[in-house]
Amino acid sequence: MTLVQMRHLIALAETGSFRRAAELTFLTQPAFSRSIKALEDELGQRLFDRQGWRSVPTPFGESVLGRARRLVQEAEHLKEDARRVQEGLTGTLRLGLGSGPGAILTQPLLRHMATQHPRAHLELARANTTLLTLALRERRLDALVIDARSLPPAPDLEVQAVTELRGAFLCRPGHPLTQRRAPLRFDDLLAYPFATTPLSDEVGRLLVERYGPQAHLEHCVTLRSEEIAALASVAEVTDAVVLTTRAAAPALVELELQPPLEANARFALVTLAGRSEPPLLPLLKELIARWLTG
Repeated sequence: MTLVQMRHLIALAETGSFRRAAELTFLTQPAFSRSIKALEDELGQRLFDRQGWRSVPTPFGESVLGRARRLVQEAEHLKEDARRVQEGLTGTLRLGLGSGPGAILTQPLLRHMATQHPRAHLELARANTTLLTLALRERRLDALVIDARSLPPAPDLEVQAVTELRGAFLCRPGHPLTQRRAPLRFDDLLAYPFATTPLSDEVGRLLVERYGPQAHLEHCVTLRSEEIAALASVAEVTDAVVLTTRAAAPALVELELQPPLEANARFALVTLAGRSEPPLLPLLKELIARWLTG
């Protein structure tokens, strides 16, 4: 038996007429009659009796009719739930955010979901790339947004580039370094606390190439945290200098160094290869691309 037959059963019970029920279900009367007969044959019982010009359910037919109505109603609810999930109205997404993406995306994502999709469930996790990748592989997370520079290539991961954001040395407005007229050198920064998140080996090599051995991360970094927002907050009220993407710390001002940094963070969306995409993920992809690319 099928849901289609259940709907035919309900139509016949409500109209009392094979002709009218066939019209309501967009079938010819012979095709509709065959559907009801096939259902009766499968159940081994008559479902309708003739009373004058009407077809009325038998006692067994009444019992089947009640169940049919519940089945069809549940099927409609299931379809509606699926539609709402597909449209981002409900469902669950567990998203891991690296330090840079987390500083930019956490508040906008939470605010948007709370106001535009209040029935959807969004779970955000913040950690370093190693821990986030482990959680993705163990299926405790559905997707990651991280700096692709920090992710070793792996065949089980699908990496979709989102955008590149310019890196910069940043400090508070009014910082002593902002009063200098001559171009700044990296050595000038070392007179102050130097803050950053854990950086990839690639960025570490670039810093040494640009500014010499004194720019080695093990020597120059005095404040290190996975939370860019926390480092930016510290820099807003102290003389600390922060190395991060410009977009991650809008309240800070950029310091111009000679030579210039010329380093970008390559943000990417990472999912597990071969895994079905959660229905909410396309919505989040659109939002993330919009906010990260401006």
